[in-house]
Amino acid sequence: MVSTRTPGYSRPRGRITGRGRTPAQTSATEAPSGPGRRPRGFSVRRLPRQRVESTFPPTPGRLNPTRLATLASMRTVHLLGCLIAAGWAAAFPLVSDLPNQRLWGMVAAPAYVLAGVLCLTLPRRFAARAAASVALLGAVLVPLGLLALHGRHQSEVMVVERSAHLLLTTGTPYLPHPVVVTDYNPYLPAMSLFGMPRQLLGDSTAFARVAGDARIWFALTFLACLLAAWRLLRPSRERAPLLPLAVLTASPLIALALVVGGVDLPLIGVCCLAMALAERDRTVAAGLVLALACTLKWTAWPALPVAVLLLWRLYGRRPAARTALIGVGASAAVILPAALAQADALREQVVRFPLGMTAIRTPAGSPLPGKVLAGFGPTGHAISLSLMTVALIGVAIWLLARPPVSAIAAADLLAAGLAIAFMLAPAGRFGYLALPVVLVIWPRLAARRWSSRRPVRLFPVRRRPLPALPRS
Repeated sequence: MVSTRTPGYSRPRGRITGRGRTPAQTSATEAPSGPGRRPRGFSVRRLPRQRVESTFPPTPGRLNPTRLATLASMRTVHLLGCLIAAGWAAAFPLVSDLPNQRLWGMVAAPAYVLAGVLCLTLPRRFAARAAASVALLGAVLVPLGLLALHGRHQSEVMVVERSAHLLLTTGTPYLPHPVVVTDYNPYLPAMSLFGMPRQLLGDSTAFARVAGDARIWFALTFLACLLAAWRLLRPSRERAPLLPLAVLTASPLIALALVVGGVDLPLIGVCCLAMALAERDRTVAAGLVLALACTLKWTAWPALPVAVLLLWRLYGRRPAARTALIGVGASAAVILPAALAQADALREQVVRFPLGMTAIRTPAGSPLPGKVLAGFGPTGHAISLSLMTVALIGVAIWLLARPPVSAIAAADLLAAGLAIAFMLAPAGRFGYLALPVVLVIWPRLAARRWSSRRPVRLFPVRRRPLPALPRS
């Protein structure tokens, strides 16, 4: 009989072709099939890891000393954060002269203390969620509901709602001849959209007073943009970030601004979303979102070149040019009608008033370096503007020399420029710093990495197919 076996080919043995070789049938003197290989038929099993002897008495797994140390340290961090927030809120009834801020401090401080107690006493799997819920309820929902029901808010909310009324009745959101400080509207025309619910719902009922409040729509825009940015930057398919978003919203940095005014919150969310869209090559959506940001406040204009350079660095000139054209074109379509109708009012209220260059000074004031310099008179005011200009030119040179390669890097550059502008501007508030802080924190939480470099995607290696078995 002629053998049909191919030379050098060993017939497989298994369930169908025959009974396989067992370790007992293998000869101990059988040579390995290749250098460094184990003998056929032997299954080498690794020995289990040996536990290190511990001097602690035997305890259950949940009461392990190492686990208890880690758990205690995390509880300590959570408790410390709640106590710092409680101290921050408790200071407002003592040092602030604004009744809305004092009310927020009196309601939020006990809520933060209770959240710290829950972090310390509840089981670990329930503590974080329970503490975040209590802090969100006591620092945001309760004081916001109380103030909205009684129609109490800071002046910027009234300015936004009045600008919507002016836009519907006169076609422009600016008063032609402002007399007092509340007559000035330092925002661009798109900010009037947040005052439209008040014009549609009125304030005759409790529901209308709450639902028509511009602060509600500021907060909803902020949360929606952060959720969308998280969905774009997340490394894996997972649920919505309810716990991080609740902690960020309940923090004093966001909660106070949301309750008393909140006019900067939509700008924060829109800038985060624009950087995420630019990293994912959503050119049209990025252009439209950037146009929305640039028509809310003039402080968002640096976001446009940062996002365009990010697109140019990652995807080339055409996507960057497309986003730039959409952003500039849509912004011009919104701003130009108001600029042509009332150019003097727009320049006086949107540019000169925030910079402290009008006869009536802006009420925005905090002991920041620019404000301190502006207090020394015209010379200090000029020095403040000069320092801010030089610093922003330096940030622009750094941006051109090293364009961003990820949404995190782009958000960092934008945050650096805005922080310098807020610190050195002749008029500013501590609340303005919430924008650069969230720009630094939120993209990192969404992308699950600290580095600003874009991670390298590893593509699967294609293996060559095995040769077909010869037919017998």
